[in-house]
Amino acid sequence: MAASELYTKYARVWIPDPEEVWKSAELVKDYKPGDKVLQLRLEEGKDIEYFLDPKTEELPPLRNPDILVGENDLTALSYLHEPAVLHNLKVRFIDSKLIYTYCGIVLVAINPYEQLPIYGEDIINAYSGQNMGDMDPHIFAVAEEAYKQMARDERNQSIIVSGESGAGKTVSAKYAMRYFATVSGSTSEANVEEKVLASNPIMESIGNAKTTRNDNSSRFGKYIEIGFDKRYRIIGANMRTYLLEKSRVVFQAEEERNYHIFYQLCASAALPEFKTLRLGNANYFHYTKQGGSPVIDGIDDAKEMVNTRQACTLLGISDSYQMGIFQILAGILHLGNVEFAFQDSDSCIIPPKHDPLTIFCDLMGVEYGEMAHWLCHRKLVTATETYIKPISKLHAINARDALAKHIYANLFNWIVDHVNKALHSTVKQHSFIGVLDIYGFETFEINSFEQFCINYANEKLQQQFNMHVFKLEQEEYMKEQIPWTLIDFYDNQPCINLIEAKMGILDLLDEECKMPKGSDDSWAQKLYNTHLNKCVLFEKPRLSNKAFIIKHFADKVEYQCEGFLEKNKDTVFEEQIKVLKSSKFKLLPELFQDEEKVISPTSATPSGRVLLSRTPIKPAKARPGQTSKEHKKTVGHQFRNSLHLLMETLNATTPHYVRCIKPNDFKFPFTFDEKRAVQQLRACGVLETIRISAAGFPSRWTYQEFFSRYRVLMKQKDVLSDRKQTCKNVLEKLILDKDKYQFGKTKIFFRAGQVAYLEKIRADKLRAACIRIQKTIRGWLMRKKYMRMRKAAITIQRYVRGYQARCYAMFLRRTRAAIIIQKFQRMYVVRKRYQCMRDATIALQALLRGYLVRNRYQMMLREHKSVIIQKHVRGWLARVQYRRTLKAIVYLQCCYRRMMAKRELKKLKIEARSVERYKKLHIGLENKIMQLQRKIDEQNKEYKSLLEKMNNLEVTYSTEKEKLRSDVERLRMSEEEAKNATNRVLSLQEEIAKLRKELQQTQTEKKTIEEWADKYKRETEQLVSELKEQNTLLKTEKEELNRRIHDQAKEITETMEKKLVEETKQLELDLNDERLRYQNLLNEFSRLEERYDDLKDEMNLMVSIPKPGHKRTDSTHSSNESEYTFSSEITEAEDLPLRMEEPSEKKAPLDMSLFLKLQKRVTELEQEKQSLQDELDRKEEQALRAKAKEEERPPIRGAELEYESLKRQELESENKKLKNELNELQKALTETQSPEVTAPGAPAYRVLLDQLTSVSEELEVRKEEVLILRSQLVSQKEAIQPKNTMTDSTILLEDVQKMKDKGEIAQAYIGLKETNRLLESQLQSQKKSHENELESLRGEIQSLKEENNRQQQLLAQNLQLPPEARIEASLQHEITRLTNENLDLMEQLEKQDKTVRKLKKQLKVFAKKIGELEVGQMENISPGQIIDEPIRPVNIPRKEKDFQGMLEYKKEDEQKLIKNLILELKPRGVAVNLIPGLPAYILFMCVRHADYLNDDQKVRSLLTSTINGIKKVLKKRGDDFETVSFWLSNTCRFLHCLKQYSGEEGFMKHNTPRQNEHCLTNFDLAEYRQVLSDLAIQIYQQLVRVLENILQPMIVSGMLEHETIQGVSGVKPTGLRKRTSSIADEGTYTLDSIIRQLNSFHSVMCQHGMDPELIKQVVKQMFYIVGAVTLNNLLLRKDMCSWSKGMQIRYNVSQLEEWLRDKNLMNSGAKETLEPLIQAAQLLQVKKKTDEDAEAICSMCSALTTAQIVKVLNLYTPVNEFEERVLVSFIRTIQLRLRDRKDSPQLLMDAKHIFPVTFPFNPSSLALETIQIPASLGLGFISRV
Repeated sequence: MAASELYTKYARVWIPDPEEVWKSAELVKDYKPGDKVLQLRLEEGKDIEYFLDPKTEELPPLRNPDILVGENDLTALSYLHEPAVLHNLKVRFIDSKLIYTYCGIVLVAINPYEQLPIYGEDIINAYSGQNMGDMDPHIFAVAEEAYKQMARDERNQSIIVSGESGAGKTVSAKYAMRYFATVSGSTSEANVEEKVLASNPIMESIGNAKTTRNDNSSRFGKYIEIGFDKRYRIIGANMRTYLLEKSRVVFQAEEERNYHIFYQLCASAALPEFKTLRLGNANYFHYTKQGGSPVIDGIDDAKEMVNTRQACTLLGISDSYQMGIFQILAGILHLGNVEFAFQDSDSCIIPPKHDPLTIFCDLMGVEYGEMAHWLCHRKLVTATETYIKPISKLHAINARDALAKHIYANLFNWIVDHVNKALHSTVKQHSFIGVLDIYGFETFEINSFEQFCINYANEKLQQQFNMHVFKLEQEEYMKEQIPWTLIDFYDNQPCINLIEAKMGILDLLDEECKMPKGSDDSWAQKLYNTHLNKCVLFEKPRLSNKAFIIKHFADKVEYQCEGFLEKNKDTVFEEQIKVLKSSKFKLLPELFQDEEKVISPTSATPSGRVLLSRTPIKPAKARPGQTSKEHKKTVGHQFRNSLHLLMETLNATTPHYVRCIKPNDFKFPFTFDEKRAVQQLRACGVLETIRISAAGFPSRWTYQEFFSRYRVLMKQKDVLSDRKQTCKNVLEKLILDKDKYQFGKTKIFFRAGQVAYLEKIRADKLRAACIRIQKTIRGWLMRKKYMRMRKAAITIQRYVRGYQARCYAMFLRRTRAAIIIQKFQRMYVVRKRYQCMRDATIALQALLRGYLVRNRYQMMLREHKSVIIQKHVRGWLARVQYRRTLKAIVYLQCCYRRMMAKRELKKLKIEARSVERYKKLHIGLENKIMQLQRKIDEQNKEYKSLLEKMNNLEVTYSTEKEKLRSDVERLRMSEEEAKNATNRVLSLQEEIAKLRKELQQTQTEKKTIEEWADKYKRETEQLVSELKEQNTLLKTEKEELNRRIHDQAKEITETMEKKLVEETKQLELDLNDERLRYQNLLNEFSRLEERYDDLKDEMNLMVSIPKPGHKRTDSTHSSNESEYTFSSEITEAEDLPLRMEEPSEKKAPLDMSLFLKLQKRVTELEQEKQSLQDELDRKEEQALRAKAKEEERPPIRGAELEYESLKRQELESENKKLKNELNELQKALTETQSPEVTAPGAPAYRVLLDQLTSVSEELEVRKEEVLILRSQLVSQKEAIQPKNTMTDSTILLEDVQKMKDKGEIAQAYIGLKETNRLLESQLQSQKKSHENELESLRGEIQSLKEENNRQQQLLAQNLQLPPEARIEASLQHEITRLTNENLDLMEQLEKQDKTVRKLKKQLKVFAKKIGELEVGQMENISPGQIIDEPIRPVNIPRKEKDFQGMLEYKKEDEQKLIKNLILELKPRGVAVNLIPGLPAYILFMCVRHADYLNDDQKVRSLLTSTINGIKKVLKKRGDDFETVSFWLSNTCRFLHCLKQYSGEEGFMKHNTPRQNEHCLTNFDLAEYRQVLSDLAIQIYQQLVRVLENILQPMIVSGMLEHETIQGVSGVKPTGLRKRTSSIADEGTYTLDSIIRQLNSFHSVMCQHGMDPELIKQVVKQMFYIVGAVTLNNLLLRKDMCSWSKGMQIRYNVSQLEEWLRDKNLMNSGAKETLEPLIQAAQLLQVKKKTDEDAEAICSMCSALTTAQIVKVLNLYTPVNEFEERVLVSFIRTIQLRLRDRKDSPQLLMDAKHIFPVTFPFNPSSLALETIQIPASLGLGFISRV
């Protein structure tokens, strides 16, 4: 569509304004072609008319939509013009406090005049490795892009920083260098990056000064090349300087200062080393007081001097050279105070003994007379003669100033050379990044030679910039295959030709300088004649014949010709230089000795009238053969050459541009002056970049981004599967003019304004949709309102009708109630009358009926009594009759039974006489007798056993009986006492009788008292009632007080609980901090250890370099690695010099800085060695003195020593004898040929038993002897009373001297140590046994005391009983005592039975071992021998292995064990096929066996090798998550095993009895547990680093950029700096990628059997990394701070929480680590308007710092026009509310933070004896025990 169609009503435009440069206005009515006037309304509401230019009829520029305002890249703006750029920069700078903005390939940096927290190391880490368009604009982003392109394209890079003085060029260049130094690191320990950064304070002190525009203005240009090696690490740097402003040395304008170094010297004048310089206050010296502003606010020059000296030291400038520099600088200051006395018009003189000149000559080491003479005279040389001519006072002052400038310039050059030498690297430079810090375009009221050179350099840089921008545009179009059309851009080649071409301004200037009588006026006339009216860029001012005008790319500049020739010649009197060259001060001639060889001369002006004079200083290298010729070249010619060299360097690199803008001239923070900003934007080429971009197709969209953004403009039928074709179809419908866009391969290119047009259509479409939605919603709301009103009316009607009905019902109810009342009243009267009649009738009936019933009752009572009399009489008669009958019947039965018994007796007598009957009875009796005999035998046996027990019991009983007898005696005594007591009882009875009489008397008294008491009781009852009332009142008060006390106690407890909770939290935080500090120290230690290993490897490589000639190898050298020691700091420090000797002898090529550092370390170690040697000598002298004293004593000590030596010899001989006997026994066993020999009872078996018994007896004897020796040694030590640590050496000095061989000394020491250890163990065991016996005796004493007390109690009870009961009680007591003793004896018997069974088992085990030995010996017998043996059947029992959970291996197999089990083990196979933690179990079982053998060397060696092996594996495969996780799990399991089987009660609670049997018995490995714990911490930290490296690339893409909920976020225009697309491609990471990776991590850790608590800590750390990285990127990316992105983040976080729930890890603390990210997402979504919203935000964002909250609010950017920006006033409200919050000022979270890890004890239920070793591990050399 035509551009004029966009000028419709409500369209916003920019109109020129004299104050604000551009002002925003709105069209009141549509513009029609042909209109001469636009009707506009300003933002303040004023209507104006804007007249169009009648010639051009150019319309005012349109304003961009609000959604595009504040973009990171100015090229993303739809309308690219000056007002849009200015407004965008202002909005970002003022509203969002953002100082950086992209403008295509240029980074625009606006000086905030305030320290901002955006340059910390956390920001550097956040930008490191990121794409340039993905993050907010920053100097670090430019530096990262340069660093990345250098590594990717292998092409050198340049960063060109330009701008006005005070715009921040130097600071930007400094931060760029800091970035390179931080992200790259250096190749050696010399820390080249620190040296590069240290060059800044030096160059700032000698090259920077305070100006009216800037407190730290660079008065020279510099180009620093930072060199990198092939691994892209900093190895060195080189600096080139341009145009030093030397005139500032001798002159400063008002409110300006000289170079900082002079004021630093004056501020440090009181230092002792500066006394000789004779300095004073800065106001004393002429060269430092002219500006009248010697102090800068907030700057301490004395401290800056300290920093400068430290930087010089770091760069290798020695203290002597530093003092030389300061001496020269002080001399310059004193030279400025030299005054000249007027003599006549053509001559002057210096007063005699002039103090300033005297001090100057003393400091410079020159003759006072010569210098005074040549300061007032000059030498004129003609063809024939030489004249010495006096000069005037003015010329003398100028010559003095010229000399001062010349000295300073040469000193500046000398310092730069030394800085370059210090930064130079011997390593070959692979690539470099150059940082150019150079002045920008300058124009003042008076412009001279310096401004001409500066603007000439800027013309060259602008040309290079234009060509680069043009080239990039062309490459982009060609890559996208778009037809290339020539873009018209400003080419400043004509201006450059005007300056540097043949017959140009510089050529004419050089030609005029060669003329004998050349002057500025004649040169101006030549310029007018040559270029005026011939070159359109050259003009002549109307009112001046000594000036000219050049049309530069930025502006027209008028230059004054005065002073051009002098500055171009740069002359200094040669005689003065000769005087300085003859100086005795060695540094001064150094400054001038290479003067002829220096390419870039020191330009100095002889005139002090010129304000600015800068000189170019030497470029890279001098060409040989041009020495004298180059020296004669003028300043302009040399500047042109150095500029050409600079351009060649820049053209050979990939440039990156930083344009620094000064927002105001008053240094006010965050204040934007539009006029000054526009001037600088025009001068620095930013607007030119915009113009070139606007001339082509500035807006560029990928097809996917265009589709995502403008999907709302398409109908469903327009959407095709091919996105490219869909976009083409839609664009053809929307934009009819096909020239307004082009389709590339991957992007759509739009001309300026088209994106705004599309945005307008999109906004209109969305606005229409919004109106439709509003219409529908409003209709729905009105219907809801109508329904609500209708419902309310119905409700009111219902309530009114109900009220009326209730009133009618009340009337009916009252009427009915009245009737009922009447009814009941009448009924009551009738019932009352009836009740009286009824009561009277009932009373009459009752009287009558009672009379009748009483009569009937009397009659029934008489009848009943008569029946009872009859019953008793009849019963008596019946009983009499029954007795008679019964007696008769019994008599008859007796008679009959007597007759029958007589008959039976006769039969029995006959049978008794028969034999057969007797036999039957006899057989039965025999059987019974046999049974009884058996019973008798059994009873006899029982009797015997019982008899034995009884005998035992009798013995005990007899002892007890004796005790009882003594007790009975005591009882008899007590009986006698009891008899005496009975006598006393009789007397007491008499007293009782008397008391009874008294009792009767008292009873009478009692009655009287009771009467009185009743009276008193009544009175007291009354009093009690009153007291009860008072008591109730007191009770209520008490209850109230109790309630209050309870409430107060509750409050106090609550406060105490709160305080306790807070204190516990604080203690937990302190503990975590301490743990974190310790683990950080461990991390640092591991890093240093790795560094030490790397250095050792490098040293070994250096050692392995072959050297010509014969190489002698030390015979004592061992190829094995040294044993790992845990006091590594000392051992490494001691070993380092020894390792360094060999390389130093071989003269291998070393890095000089590393060599110096190592040399320094060697000197320190040598000093330490010397001190130790001195201490050793002192100890030896003490030993000799002690020996002399010993010799003076009687020779008792010698005899004792001889006795001890004899004892040792005897022990050794006995030991040899035992060894020989053991060998003979083994030989005898091997020579036996029959299995009977080793059978129990065989001779060999007996011999073995005899040997064992003899050995055990011998062992006991030796133990006693060792104890005797030990006691003698102790007594000797006590006798000598040592005073130093060399006691042992003095005691046994004679023996030591006798032992010439070192091996004997070592053996003696080892033997002594073993003896001490054995004696200590025996002493400990004896001490324990003694303590146990003492404890048992105490227990027995206590039990006897209790028994005695119990017996006394029983006796006391028995005495109170009667005699019979007393005997029964004593018997009962005796029975219970005997029963208890019997039970105790049975328990002892059971224990003995258990011991017997255990010994039998052990005997069986030994028998099995002997049998196995026999089998092994039988296998070694030859077949012939077997044939000769007689074969007889033998029973072969089945062998049952009873494994003890130990693994045995040989000492020489240790390396093979470590290799197979650690170094070459593949975690995946172990995790899949074997039990988790198998290597840890195997290692621990090996440790158990070594402990079982009591072999401390084996234990130490195995543990050390294990730790070193794990470290080697992690160093080799430390980037593999599976490996690190595997060894973290196994290290923890190994640590838990050491704890579980340590024997400590705290770790044995969960063990089974079998596991307790497996505990370590000989060694306490607590120290090794600490070492393993430290190793586990290091592995955990390495695991976290591996996690971080894997997750880092996924987090930003998956959590921020990818649209998990498609269509929520709208894509905005991006500009030249492409950001990462939020649409998922094949290569991009999504949230699913992160969750898959988390699943992978979790499954691997679970497979490896990692402790659940440790997994929780790892997951917490992972989530912290995800949250921190996401939040940090959110805080650095303006395009991500929107409402829709907040919703995306919250959804992503919910998915992560769902993952935690699925894995049952919600209690791991991982969710809490995401709290800052969750609150940031909520902050993006909440309302941000009112004070209530501010209060809600402050209470909600508790996990975010104030800086983070403010940053998010500043960055908040609407994606659609319907969202609103956050007002500045709202942000200030938030800041006010949060000003009292105490939180960290740091903006970003520390993504590298690692939470302190703990390893909770987790015992294993796995039985060690059940573990099988798989053959796949290759551990066949290990056997189970």
